[in-house]
Amino acid sequence: MNSKIYLSTLLSISISLACTAQIVAPGAQLQLVSDQFSFTEGPAADAAGNVFFTDQPNNRIWKYDTNGKLSIFMEPAGRANGLYFDQEGYLIACADEQYELWRIDMDKQVQKLAVNYKDSLFNGPNDVWVSPSSGAIYFTDPYYQRDYWERTSPDMQDRALYVYRDGQVTRLDSQFKQPNGIIGTPDGKLLYVADIGDRKIYRYTIQADGTLADKQLFASQGSDGMTIDDKGNIYLTGKGIDVYNPAGQKIEHIDIPANWTANVCFGGTDRNLLFITASEKAFTLKMAVKEGR
Repeated sequence: MNSKIYLSTLLSISISLACTAQIVAPGAQLQLVSDQFSFTEGPAADAAGNVFFTDQPNNRIWKYDTNGKLSIFMEPAGRANGLYFDQEGYLIACADEQYELWRIDMDKQVQKLAVNYKDSLFNGPNDVWVSPSSGAIYFTDPYYQRDYWERTSPDMQDRALYVYRDGQVTRLDSQFKQPNGIIGTPDGKLLYVADIGDRKIYRYTIQADGTLADKQLFASQGSDGMTIDDKGNIYLTGKGIDVYNPAGQKIEHIDIPANWTANVCFGGTDRNLLFITASEKAFTLKMAVKEGR
């Protein structure tokens, strides 16, 4: 082999191994939490590191606490899909049963935050992120026909991205085929949104008033759910987990033994436990990085 090619190959391998070492904890392996579910989604960690996630077909929200105990938090649960905790400790839920956005307290009391847009029902809020700086709630609204719905078509044709802020819902972007996963940076300055229908990830700058500007293509890949670590790396889900650095370069792939990996979040007391919802299963993986906070 040509010496330059050989050195280049060694360098590529070294970079790949370095990326792996920087992300997954040395020697860490996937740990199965349980495989008793129908389809898991929407993991979100509270301030203590307990993870809440949904089993939408069974209409449940589950809790996986920092001691590894698994329990049902809420049933029925509005066919909740994506979840996220706000700064006050409320669980924000995309309640898909009646196409609503909910805020749930730890006593399981529900406040309906958003139920329509300009007199039209939402398509079905899917995934959600809450800005830590402003408290604004950003959510995607694709359309996935559910077998528990009576309707067979949407009220509105737009598949859009919205923000709920100060009691008002604002449409931010409707130029999607099927918006889905969403995550923002801990400083509240950038927002990432997946158009899974068009296999693209977009990045926006968040303005002071909560609106968005400077839409850019971040990666030519779709994603069901997303999270971010303390290095600014973005985690995409689907056929396993793909990790992109802040420059939009793919730096890692994590195989998941399931038909579909729906979503991810960081949990645990040290926020370095990657919690993975994947079809009928849920997994954890010890990481060398932590949640972006």
